[in-house]
Amino acid sequence: MTTAHPRPDLAAYADAARMTQPELVGALREVLGAKLVAYLGRVKETRAVRQWADGTRTIANPEDVERLRITYRAARLIAERDSAAVAQAWFQGLNPILDDRSPALLLRDGDLADVGPQVLAAARQFAAVG
Repeated sequence: MTTAHPRPDLAAYADAARMTQPELVGALREVLGAKLVAYLGRVKETRAVRQWADGTRTIANPEDVERLRITYRAARLIAERDSAAVAQAWFQGLNPILDDRSPALLLRDGDLADVGPQVLAAARQFAAVG
C-alpha cells in the first residue's frame, strides 16, 4: 500500500531539482504543451523546446532554467490533482490570488525571487481547494 506524500510540493521540488534540462523540458512539454513552454522559456519557436527536450540544445540562461523548474513544480501540483488541461488553463488564466494576473505572464516577465514564491503559493492553494 502506498500513501500520499504529506507535502506533494516537496516531491515536485525534489524531482525538479534533480532533473536534467532535457528531462525537465520533456516533462513540462507533456503537461503544458510546447507553445506554453516556449513562452515561459522566452523563445519564439517551439523548435527550441523540442531541441531542449532532445538534448541537442541547452538553455543558456540559468534564470530561464530556474523559471522552468518553478513552472514544473506548480504544473505538477495541479496536474496531479486535476489534469494537464487544467494545469494549462491555470497557467494562462487570470488568477484572483495573483491580483488577476496569469501565472505564465508573471513567471515570464517578473522577478523570479518575487513572483516564483507567489506562483507556487497560488498553485498550492489551487491544488488544495480546487
